[in-house]
Amino acid sequence: MQGDTGKGAQGDAEKGGARRAYLLDGALAAVIAAAVAAAALAASSPDPLDLLLIVTGSLALAGHRRAPRAVLALTALCLFGYVVHAEPGSWAAFPVVVAVHAAARGGHRAYGIAAGAAFLVGYLGVLLASGPGAGETVERALLLLGWFLCAGVTGLIDKNWQAYLHQTEQRALDAERTREETALRRAGEERLRIARELHDSLTHSISIVKLQAGVAVHLARKRGTAVDPALLAIQEAGGEAMRELRATLEILRTDGPQEPAPGTGLSRIGELTERARAAGITLSVHIDGDERTLPADVDRTAYRIVQEALTNVARHAGRARTAVRLGYTEHALTVAVVDEGPCPPGAPITPGTGLTGMRERVAALGGTLTAAPRPDGGFAVHAQLPLALPLTGTVSTR
Repeated sequence: MQGDTGKGAQGDAEKGGARRAYLLDGALAAVIAAAVAAAALAASSPDPLDLLLIVTGSLALAGHRRAPRAVLALTALCLFGYVVHAEPGSWAAFPVVVAVHAAARGGHRAYGIAAGAAFLVGYLGVLLASGPGAGETVERALLLLGWFLCAGVTGLIDKNWQAYLHQTEQRALDAERTREETALRRAGEERLRIARELHDSLTHSISIVKLQAGVAVHLARKRGTAVDPALLAIQEAGGEAMRELRATLEILRTDGPQEPAPGTGLSRIGELTERARAAGITLSVHIDGDERTLPADVDRTAYRIVQEALTNVARHAGRARTAVRLGYTEHALTVAVVDEGPCPPGAPITPGTGLTGMRERVAALGGTLTAAPRPDGGFAVHAQLPLALPLTGTVSTR
């Protein structure tokens, strides 16, 4: 999506640049038409046909980018007709000189040479027929020849310069594309390395824990003794950890858009709270508002916040009494996990990996997060997650 947006913006910029170029060409053609017409009026009293030929041939230059050969032919014919009819000075060839330059710039050098030569020969014929002196005829011929040569050379230079700029831009784009491909390849290699490390280390360890817990439960039941709830919690948590680890490994080994691990939304909040109770936490769950389907990112983030907060209660709060509260409003979901543990009011908090992960998840959704000791003791985690996901967000951790 982001790539499509970038291409759309680039296309709009190119259209805007082309529109400005056409407007500039039209303005330049109008200036040339006005200048040649003014010169004609100053030199003699041109009739309407003369002015029509001048204006038509000059204004045609506005389309030199789209049809340089047609513009060259029309301009040369109109201005040659004016030369034959009015026998003006050398300045009448100026629009033709501009058309020759445009043709050479567009890569039509042969057409420019042919049109320039034909106009020059015709102009010389008109001069010879009108009877000026030989010196004046040669002077005008050399002047026009220099103009046409200059127009052709500058057109070629302009063409080569534009080609150089295009090649430079293309090389920059190719280099950027190569850097992006290299970055993606390295990211893919790093994902595979992490997947291998996780598989070789965590998978083995979690499997051993789950297996040993299963054996202990089996032996207890075989002996007819009561199975310790903590042992059952270990067994269930081990199975859950294995499922999430396998899903994570599949994501790490998959190229392209990454889909989140399944089964990590508030629909499984019951399983999560039951495991917490089995671990010895006195836990209550309260839901305010009408439950409804949430955006997938919000659903997963809310689940992870509750999961991490309950893990911290088990690790740091001595399995204290804890309350989980979910609040559904029209525009946001509120998640609060409050415990009555031994954390004193105002105690300094050093965010670990868990709180940092919470902060990053909430920031990605544009929500707010507060994780701090309670005024009357214990610890509270409070997050507000917008249901309409904005582009940016703020996080407050105190």
